[in-house]
Amino acid sequence: MSSTAAPELWSTIAQDAIDESPLWGSMLRDEPDRDLEPVFSPLAEERFALGLETIYEGYLVHYGSPRLFAPSDQDTALLLGDYLYAHGLVRIAACGDVDAVADLSELISLSSQLRAESAEGDGPLWAATAALLGAGRILDAPRAALRVRGDAAPLDAAARDAAGSDPVERALAAHRGRLR
Repeated sequence: MSSTAAPELWSTIAQDAIDESPLWGSMLRDEPDRDLEPVFSPLAEERFALGLETIYEGYLVHYGSPRLFAPSDQDTALLLGDYLYAHGLVRIAACGDVDAVADLSELISLSSQLRAESAEGDGPLWAATAALLGAGRILDAPRAALRVRGDAAPLDAAARDAAGSDPVERALAAHRGRLR
């Protein structure tokens, strides 16, 4: 993601939330308290950055420390996270890439399964999905290894092959720091 695109990304997510609902707008952190560092979008094509970070913010609202939002209670957090998932998917769909929408739907589903089972592997799942977003069925076998055997190594390898080890390691470290 270009450095000039990053500030616009965060202001777009925030403004869309304000426009969608006064409740979502009231959940925004004060500007000095926002963490405006992208986590997984640097691994993806720039056209996917806004949708990917919107979905990731929804994931953080559900399971971690969100960067832009501070929901007042668990019920509101659940609704806000779902709104962000849906809004991010709409943004990805607007790119016209059906495979990318399918990849993100799989990501949301499998991430939720992992969290429900208190299982590991969501970081490599996010990294591989971002790095190979829209690449077709390339991630089917690595996702199956995680879903069935709890083995995230194929996803980690796919992410590193596609985006490079250093960027993936930075994304995974940032991700670990955001989870509860």
